[in-house]
Amino acid sequence: MGIEIERKFRVAGEGWRAAAERVQPMAQGYLNDLDAVEGGAQKASVRVRIEGDRAFLNLKSRELGHTRQEFDYPVPVADARQLLALCTGGLVEKRRHYVRHEGHLWEVDEFLGDNAGLVVAEIELDSADEAFARPAWLGAEVTDQPRYYNLALAGRPYSQWSPQERNGSL
Repeated sequence: MGIEIERKFRVAGEGWRAAAERVQPMAQGYLNDLDAVEGGAQKASVRVRIEGDRAFLNLKSRELGHTRQEFDYPVPVADARQLLALCTGGLVEKRRHYVRHEGHLWEVDEFLGDNAGLVVAEIELDSADEAFARPAWLGAEVTDQPRYYNLALAGRPYSQWSPQERNGSL
């Protein structure tokens, strides 16, 4: 069983761009929706992701917060394309930028399409209480806010958020 310990933040500046080691375009969709997971009908999200010439099927348990069970399986890209056609909600497209900062690798997701304008940074940790240095470009933590989860963005993209949601006052 895989355990993911991840914290998610809004990005407050452009300083990460110059430090990015590489960028990976991604397209992903979900075979279930947020209502099924939050309502308890399903206990995990089921994601299909294409990253360049690789593709994955991912299952992530429904716990809110920074620690969840996660399972990731490689699948043929052709199969992933067919699975994306079966997904509910919209396609989540983004460019993932990999940025190292003081011993940790940050994944900065710059969303495209219906989620354009949203930029979030994630850090995976070895333990829930692991210390890490906050880069100057890091904004407010949104780990416990489900609307920032990619599963939620597939069903209700950033383009549909109210001004209050976009500025973090809700």
